Amino acid sequence: MRHLNYHHLLYFHTVAEEGSVAAAAEALHITPQTISGQIKLLEGVVGQPLFVKSGRGLKISDAGRAVKVYTDEIFSAGLNLAAQLSSDQIGATAEIRIGIADSIPKLVACELTAPIIEQKNRVNLVCTEGRLDSLLADLAVHRLDLIISDTPMPSGYGVKAYNHNLGKTPVAFYSSSKNISRLRNQFPASLGTVPLLMPTKSSPLRRQLDAWFEEQEVEPNIVAEFEDSALMKTFGDSGHGVFPSPEIISTDIRQRYQAKSIGVATGVHEEYIMISPQRRLRQDIVKKLLEHGRALLKH
Repeated sequence: MRHLNYHHLLYFHTVAEEGSVAAAAEALHITPQTISGQIKLLEGVVGQPLFVKSGRGLKISDAGRAVKVYTDEIFSAGLNLAAQLSSDQIGATAEIRIGIADSIPKLVACELTAPIIEQKNRVNLVCTEGRLDSLLADLAVHRLDLIISDTPMPSGYGVKAYNHNLGKTPVAFYSSSKNISRLRNQFPASLGTVPLLMPTKSSPLRRQLDAWFEEQEVEPNIVAEFEDSALMKTFGDSGHGVFPSPEIISTDIRQRYQAKSIGVATGVHEEYIMISPQRRLRQDIVKKLLEHGRALLKH
């Protein structure tokens, strides 16, 4: 096989990303004829068609999908190199940009990203919090290096990214009440006798808890719902009610919010996933995050 031409790969990659020759031409500021000609040259080197006609558009072929696995890595590495070289000086502090799904408790996010802060090498952590769909859009255009979420990226979403399972943690209920012993002894029935602070109905955890309450035949007395788990814990610390939270941060909850566990919601778990643009993780710090998360969530 002859040597692959970087520009041919770029034209192919852009068409695959943009969905058509016309859109790729607009993105690269060159003519559609030029792109079509260069892709034909690349197909000659590969020996197979990279796209097939689908109606009025193009559909990537099996060979094209195989090639794109490598171009994803090539151009992701190219962007990282450009960012590094654009620093004021070589060796300047590296940067890792992580999107945190807004449904993840902030204490959990802190635990999962701890290796970046604690490592000796200079790495600047930049965290962005938001809805998963918004974070995936930023990941697709390389504004983020990875995402930490409590739900995997939906199949067929249209963004080239991969789910890396970190693990899961049981969910317990916590209270700052003086009647801890009674609440524990009568758990889970005791949850029907106290005010409850809960995640909003759009939360994956809330859906699990609603089903769990039904199984336990407990009628919850929900007095407030929260999108922000930290705000929910603050209300709980102020004595406004019992609240659920992942067991992984039980020590932090006890120390920061003076709340103690009264019981575990058996069968209810919080799952955490790292979403990255690459199937194979290459950056050492990203590999370390994955290993740290899996060790932390191992049960």
